[in-house]
Amino acid sequence: MHNELLWLAMLLANFLLIITAFKVFGKWGLIMWIPISVIVANIQVIQTVELFGLAATLGNIVYATSFLVTDILSENYGKEEAKQAVWIGFFSLISMTLLMNLALYFWPLAGDEFAAVTHESLSTIFELMPRIAVASLIAYLLSQRHDVWAFHVWKKRFSEPHQLWIRNNLSTMVSQLIDSVTFTFIAFYGVFEWPVLWEILITTYFLKWIVAAADTPFVYWSRLIHRNGNFVLKESGSPEPVGE
Repeated sequence: MHNELLWLAMLLANFLLIITAFKVFGKWGLIMWIPISVIVANIQVIQTVELFGLAATLGNIVYATSFLVTDILSENYGKEEAKQAVWIGFFSLISMTLLMNLALYFWPLAGDEFAAVTHESLSTIFELMPRIAVASLIAYLLSQRHDVWAFHVWKKRFSEPHQLWIRNNLSTMVSQLIDSVTFTFIAFYGVFEWPVLWEILITTYFLKWIVAAADTPFVYWSRLIHRNGNFVLKESGSPEPVGE
Protein backbone atom coordinates (compact mmCIF):
# COMPACT_ATOMS: atom_id res chain seq x y z
CA MET A 1 0.00 0.00 0.00
CA HIS A 2 3.03 2.29 -0.05
CA ASN A 3 2.34 3.72 -3.50
CA GLU A 4 -1.38 4.06 -2.85
CA LEU A 5 -0.87 5.97 0.42
CA LEU A 6 1.72 8.20 -1.23
CA TRP A 7 -0.66 8.81 -4.13
CA LEU A 8 -3.43 9.88 -1.74
CA ALA A 9 -0.96 12.17 0.08
CA MET A 10 0.01 13.71 -3.25
CA LEU A 11 -3.67 14.17 -4.09
CA LEU A 12 -4.27 16.10 -0.88
CA ALA A 13 -1.07 18.12 -1.37
CA ASN A 14 -2.20 19.24 -4.84
CA PHE A 15 -5.61 20.35 -3.57
CA LEU A 16 -4.15 22.23 -0.62
CA LEU A 17 -1.56 23.96 -2.82
CA ILE A 18 -4.35 25.18 -5.12
CA ILE A 19 -6.38 26.50 -2.18
CA THR A 20 -3.26 28.16 -0.75
CA ALA A 21 -2.45 29.78 -4.11
CA PHE A 22 -6.03 31.05 -4.36
CA LYS A 23 -6.13 32.36 -0.80
CA VAL A 24 -2.78 34.17 -1.17
CA PHE A 25 -2.90 35.42 -4.77
CA GLY A 26 -6.60 35.26 -5.60
CA LYS A 27 -7.52 34.72 -9.26
CA TRP A 28 -3.89 34.94 -10.37
CA GLY A 29 -2.95 32.13 -8.00
CA LEU A 30 -5.36 29.88 -9.88
CA ILE A 31 -4.13 31.00 -13.29
CA MET A 32 -0.55 30.43 -12.09
CA TRP A 33 -1.42 26.83 -11.24
CA ILE A 34 -2.38 25.96 -14.83
CA PRO A 35 1.17 26.13 -16.28
CA ILE A 36 2.51 24.48 -13.11
CA SER A 37 0.14 21.56 -13.57
CA VAL A 38 0.78 20.94 -17.28
CA ILE A 39 4.57 21.24 -16.95
CA VAL A 40 4.87 19.08 -13.84
CA ALA A 41 2.48 16.48 -15.30
CA ASN A 42 4.57 16.15 -18.46
CA ILE A 43 7.66 15.51 -16.32
CA GLN A 44 6.03 13.10 -13.89
CA VAL A 45 4.36 11.09 -16.67
CA ILE A 46 7.63 9.34 -17.55
CA GLN A 47 7.53 7.51 -14.20
CA THR A 48 5.57 4.24 -14.34
CA VAL A 49 4.26 2.81 -11.07
CA GLU A 50 1.74 0.29 -9.79
CA LEU A 51 -1.41 1.75 -8.21
CA PHE A 52 -4.39 -0.23 -6.95
CA GLY A 53 -3.09 -3.30 -8.78
CA LEU A 54 -2.84 -1.47 -12.10
CA ALA A 55 0.10 -0.18 -14.11
CA ALA A 56 -0.07 3.61 -14.21
CA THR A 57 2.00 6.70 -14.83
CA LEU A 58 2.47 9.59 -12.45
CA GLY A 59 1.25 13.02 -13.47
CA ASN A 60 -2.43 12.07 -13.48
CA ILE A 61 -3.14 13.94 -10.26
CA VAL A 62 -1.48 17.24 -11.03
CA TYR A 63 -2.80 17.27 -14.60
CA ALA A 64 -6.34 16.48 -13.43
CA THR A 65 -6.22 19.39 -10.98
CA SER A 66 -6.10 21.80 -13.93
CA PHE A 67 -9.78 20.93 -14.47
CA LEU A 68 -10.47 21.82 -10.85
CA VAL A 69 -8.85 25.20 -11.38
CA THR A 70 -10.81 26.03 -14.53
CA ASP A 71 -14.03 25.07 -12.71
CA ILE A 72 -13.15 27.37 -9.80
CA LEU A 73 -12.41 30.17 -12.25
CA SER A 74 -15.65 29.51 -14.13
CA GLU A 75 -17.72 29.51 -10.96
CA ASN A 76 -16.25 32.65 -9.41
CA TYR A 77 -14.96 34.76 -12.30
CA GLY A 78 -16.79 33.64 -15.43
CA LYS A 79 -16.14 31.81 -18.68
CA GLU A 80 -13.66 34.27 -20.20
CA GLU A 81 -11.25 34.05 -17.27
CA ALA A 82 -11.33 30.25 -17.45
CA LYS A 83 -10.73 30.30 -21.22
CA GLN A 84 -7.77 32.63 -20.73
CA ALA A 85 -6.27 30.19 -18.22
CA VAL A 86 -6.64 27.34 -20.72
CA TRP A 87 -4.73 29.28 -23.39
CA ILE A 88 -2.01 30.19 -20.87
CA GLY A 89 -1.58 26.50 -20.10
CA PHE A 90 -1.43 25.66 -23.81
CA PHE A 91 1.21 28.33 -24.41
CA SER A 92 3.27 27.17 -21.42
CA LEU A 93 3.25 23.57 -22.68
CA ILE A 94 4.47 24.61 -26.13
CA SER A 95 7.09 26.92 -24.61
CA MET A 96 8.47 24.25 -22.29
CA THR A 97 8.68 21.69 -25.11
CA LEU A 98 10.47 24.13 -27.42
CA LEU A 99 12.90 25.61 -24.88
CA MET A 100 13.92 22.29 -23.31
CA ASN A 101 14.48 20.67 -26.70
CA LEU A 102 16.61 23.62 -27.80
CA ALA A 103 18.64 23.16 -24.60
CA LEU A 104 19.38 19.56 -25.58
CA TYR A 105 21.26 20.73 -28.70
CA PHE A 106 24.01 22.15 -26.48
CA TRP A 107 27.01 19.84 -26.11
CA PRO A 108 27.92 19.03 -22.50
CA LEU A 109 31.34 20.15 -21.26
CA ALA A 110 34.02 17.80 -22.60
CA GLY A 111 35.59 15.66 -19.88
CA ASP A 112 32.87 16.46 -17.34
CA GLU A 113 31.20 13.15 -16.56
CA PHE A 114 28.51 14.79 -14.44
CA ALA A 115 27.59 17.10 -17.32
CA ALA A 116 27.30 14.11 -19.65
CA VAL A 117 25.05 12.26 -17.20
CA THR A 118 22.92 15.38 -16.70
CA HIS A 119 22.54 15.83 -20.44
CA GLU A 120 21.48 12.21 -20.83
CA SER A 121 18.94 12.56 -18.01
CA LEU A 122 17.49 15.74 -19.50
CA SER A 123 17.23 14.00 -22.87
CA THR A 124 15.30 11.14 -21.29
CA ILE A 125 12.77 13.54 -19.77
CA PHE A 126 12.44 16.29 -22.36
CA GLU A 127 13.53 14.90 -25.73
CA LEU A 128 10.75 15.63 -28.17
CA MET A 129 8.75 12.64 -29.31
CA PRO A 130 6.51 14.25 -31.95
CA ARG A 131 3.61 11.85 -31.58
CA ILE A 132 3.50 12.18 -27.78
CA ALA A 133 3.84 15.96 -27.98
CA VAL A 134 1.02 16.27 -30.52
CA ALA A 135 -1.18 13.92 -28.50
CA SER A 136 -0.59 15.94 -25.33
CA LEU A 137 -1.33 19.30 -26.97
CA ILE A 138 -4.49 18.15 -28.76
CA ALA A 139 -5.83 16.29 -25.71
CA TYR A 140 -5.19 19.29 -23.46
CA LEU A 141 -6.86 21.80 -25.74
CA LEU A 142 -9.92 19.68 -26.56
CA SER A 143 -10.58 18.59 -22.99
CA GLN A 144 -9.99 21.96 -21.35
CA ARG A 145 -12.09 23.86 -23.86
CA HIS A 146 -14.86 21.33 -23.35
CA ASP A 147 -14.59 21.64 -19.56
CA VAL A 148 -15.11 25.41 -19.64
CA TRP A 149 -17.99 25.11 -22.12
CA ALA A 150 -19.68 22.22 -20.30
CA PHE A 151 -19.42 23.85 -16.88
CA HIS A 152 -21.44 26.82 -18.07
CA VAL A 153 -23.95 24.63 -19.91
CA TRP A 154 -24.60 22.71 -16.70
CA LYS A 155 -24.57 25.92 -14.69
CA LYS A 156 -27.59 27.14 -16.66
CA ARG A 157 -29.45 23.93 -15.84
CA PHE A 158 -28.20 23.48 -12.27
CA SER A 159 -27.76 27.08 -11.18
CA GLU A 160 -28.44 26.80 -7.44
CA PRO A 161 -25.46 27.28 -5.12
CA HIS A 162 -25.88 23.81 -3.60
CA GLN A 163 -25.78 22.27 -7.10
CA LEU A 164 -22.17 23.29 -7.66
CA TRP A 165 -21.06 19.68 -7.19
CA ILE A 166 -23.28 18.63 -10.13
CA ARG A 167 -21.88 21.09 -12.67
CA ASN A 168 -18.34 20.52 -11.39
CA ASN A 169 -18.45 16.74 -11.68
CA LEU A 170 -20.43 16.50 -14.90
CA SER A 171 -18.12 18.88 -16.75
CA THR A 172 -14.88 17.50 -15.31
CA MET A 173 -15.55 13.77 -15.65
CA VAL A 174 -16.58 14.04 -19.29
CA SER A 175 -13.67 16.37 -20.06
CA GLN A 176 -11.20 13.96 -18.51
CA LEU A 177 -12.66 11.12 -20.56
CA ILE A 178 -12.10 13.21 -23.70
CA ASP A 179 -8.54 13.89 -22.59
CA SER A 180 -7.77 10.23 -21.82
CA VAL A 181 -9.28 8.87 -25.05
CA THR A 182 -7.66 11.52 -27.25
CA PHE A 183 -4.18 11.19 -25.74
CA THR A 184 -4.17 7.39 -25.55
CA PHE A 185 -5.25 6.78 -29.13
CA ILE A 186 -3.13 9.50 -30.73
CA ALA A 187 -0.03 8.57 -28.72
CA PHE A 188 -0.26 4.78 -28.61
CA TYR A 189 -2.53 3.49 -31.39
CA GLY A 190 -0.52 0.96 -33.39
CA VAL A 191 2.23 0.97 -30.75
CA PHE A 192 0.51 -1.38 -28.30
CA GLU A 193 -1.87 -4.29 -28.74
CA TRP A 194 -5.55 -3.54 -28.14
CA PRO A 195 -5.68 -5.13 -24.64
CA VAL A 196 -2.74 -2.99 -23.50
CA LEU A 197 -4.23 0.10 -25.12
CA TRP A 198 -7.52 -0.40 -23.28
CA GLU A 199 -5.71 -1.00 -19.98
CA ILE A 200 -3.79 2.27 -20.38
CA LEU A 201 -7.02 4.12 -21.17
CA ILE A 202 -9.01 2.61 -18.32
CA THR A 203 -6.24 3.08 -15.77
CA THR A 204 -5.62 6.68 -16.79
CA TYR A 205 -9.29 7.62 -16.68
CA PHE A 206 -9.92 5.74 -13.42
CA LEU A 207 -7.25 7.73 -11.60
CA LYS A 208 -8.47 11.03 -13.07
CA TRP A 209 -12.04 10.10 -12.09
CA ILE A 210 -10.92 9.69 -8.47
CA VAL A 211 -9.33 13.12 -8.58
CA ALA A 212 -12.51 14.63 -10.05
CA ALA A 213 -14.70 13.05 -7.38
CA ALA A 214 -12.36 14.08 -4.57
CA ASP A 215 -12.01 17.72 -5.62
CA THR A 216 -15.66 18.67 -4.93
CA PRO A 217 -15.15 19.88 -1.31
CA PHE A 218 -12.33 22.11 -2.51
CA VAL A 219 -14.58 23.74 -5.12
CA TYR A 220 -16.98 24.69 -2.33
CA TRP A 221 -14.08 25.83 -0.15
CA SER A 222 -12.78 28.08 -2.93
CA ARG A 223 -16.23 29.62 -3.39
CA LEU A 224 -16.35 30.40 0.34
CA ILE A 225 -12.92 32.06 0.15
CA HIS A 226 -14.05 34.14 -2.82
CA ARG A 227 -17.34 35.19 -1.25
CA ASN A 228 -15.67 36.23 1.99
CA GLY A 229 -12.93 38.02 0.07
CA ASN A 230 -10.38 36.96 2.68
CA PHE A 231 -7.35 36.86 0.39
CA VAL A 232 -3.88 37.54 1.76
CA LEU A 233 -3.22 39.85 -1.19
CA LYS A 234 -6.51 41.65 -1.74
CA GLU A 235 -8.17 41.37 -5.13
CA SER A 236 -9.67 44.37 -6.83
CA GLY A 237 -13.37 44.42 -7.56
CA SER A 238 -16.35 42.75 -5.97
CA PRO A 239 -15.90 39.39 -4.20
CA GLU A 240 -19.35 38.29 -5.32
CA PRO A 241 -19.55 35.25 -7.64
CA VAL A 242 -19.94 35.93 -11.34
CA GLY A 243 -23.21 34.90 -12.96
CA GLU A 244 -23.96 34.08 -16.57
